[in-house]
Amino acid sequence: MALQEPDFDVLAVEVYRKGLAQLLSAIDREGIENIRLIRGDALDVLEYLLPSGSLTAARVFFPDPWPKSRHHKRRLLQAGTVALLSDRLRPGGTLHVATDHANYAEHIAEVGDNEPTLRRLELDDPRIPVSVNRPTTKFEGKAHTVGSTINDFVWERL
Repeated sequence: MALQEPDFDVLAVEVYRKGLAQLLSAIDREGIENIRLIRGDALDVLEYLLPSGSLTAARVFFPDPWPKSRHHKRRLLQAGTVALLSDRLRPGGTLHVATDHANYAEHIAEVGDNEPTLRRLELDDPRIPVSVNRPTTKFEGKAHTVGSTINDFVWERL
């Protein structure tokens, strides 16, 4: 995605060393210069390292759905996290989320739509400042194999 958007600096946040190592290999192989990496928890990065209004876009693709009811509190996209993401977006910035988990998709839609600083957009809305064309992740590939629906959501920061 960074290759498709050379005018944007991309910040990739990953907690797992293996994921960062794979990304570093791709950066080196492709000669990509507009990516910065942080190994750590995305919530910590949002809360402590990024100022309000500093992001053009935030992308959360296939977060862990924590499918058991007793684990729903562990889901990344809760009301507080969506509010924090919205705060870090500049006005007109976008939050793009994708999931293949139907129950989590309902939850994400409700939380995003209930955030008063966000307005949902269609994927083809010309106001979206970054591309919504995303690569197929291994999680998405598995979802396609079992016939799961992929849900993409985009919200704009008011």
